[in-house]
Amino acid sequence: MDRRAFLRSSAVVLGTALGGAAIEAVANPAAAQSLGDFLKSSRNRGKGLFGSTEISSANLKALPQWARVLSKMEQERSSFHACLNSAAACTSAGLKSWREVATAAKGRPRLEMLKTVNQYFNRWPYKIDQELYGVSEFWASPKEFMKRSGDCEDYSIAKFFVLRDLGLSNEELRVVILMDRIRRIGHAVLAVYQPDDILVLDSLSDLIFSHKKYRHYLPQYSMNETTRWAHFYDKKRTAAL
Repeated sequence: MDRRAFLRSSAVVLGTALGGAAIEAVANPAAAQSLGDFLKSSRNRGKGLFGSTEISSANLKALPQWARVLSKMEQERSSFHACLNSAAACTSAGLKSWREVATAAKGRPRLEMLKTVNQYFNRWPYKIDQELYGVSEFWASPKEFMKRSGDCEDYSIAKFFVLRDLGLSNEELRVVILMDRIRRIGHAVLAVYQPDDILVLDSLSDLIFSHKKYRHYLPQYSMNETTRWAHFYDKKRTAAL
C-alpha cells in the first residue's frame, strides 16, 4: 500500500469513527466530550493492538475494499472447502496451493501452524496494484492473490482466510492497516490473538513476534469479518507521522 492510498483510506475510517463519537455525544449530552478526553478516560487506553486505544464498530461501509473481498469470499469459499475435502476438487493452481498450505499446517501446534502459513504465502512475489490492476489500490481475494500475487494487504487477507479454514475464529484474527514509521509507507499485517498476547504475521519476515516488539508500527484501522476498529495514540507517537 502506498503512502497516499494509506492516508486516503485512513482518513475515511478515522473520520467515520470521529463522526460516531459526535453522534453519541448529541444523543447523550452526559457523554459529550472531546475525543481526547474520551481516550484519556478509556479503561483500555493504550491496551489495544500495538499499544493503541481502539474504537470498534460493526459498520463495514467505510471499508469498501474489504467489503468487496468479503463478497468475493462468499462465492469462493465453497470451492476452497471442496478442495480441502478432496484433492480431486482442486481444479486450479490456486486451489491446489490452498490445499497444499492447509494440509501442511493442519494439526500442527498453533505457533507452528502460524509459521507454516506465514512462510508459505510470503513466498509469493510482491507486486503493486498499479502493475496488476491498473489502479493505485486494490484488495485481492485469496483466489485473485494466488493467481496473480499482490501487495501487503493481499498477503494478510490470504493468511486470514486460510487460518479461518484451519479452525481459528473470526474474533482471533484481524487484518491491520498501519503506518511503518521506518520505511515511511503504508503497510498491512495479520494480527493473531492469543490468550495472553497478539502475534504478528508480516509479509516482510517469516519470523513471528508479539505486537509489543513493533514500536515502529502505528495501526490506523483493522478489521475482521464482522467488525472494524479505529486506532488512536498519544501525541508523542503520532508526531512522527
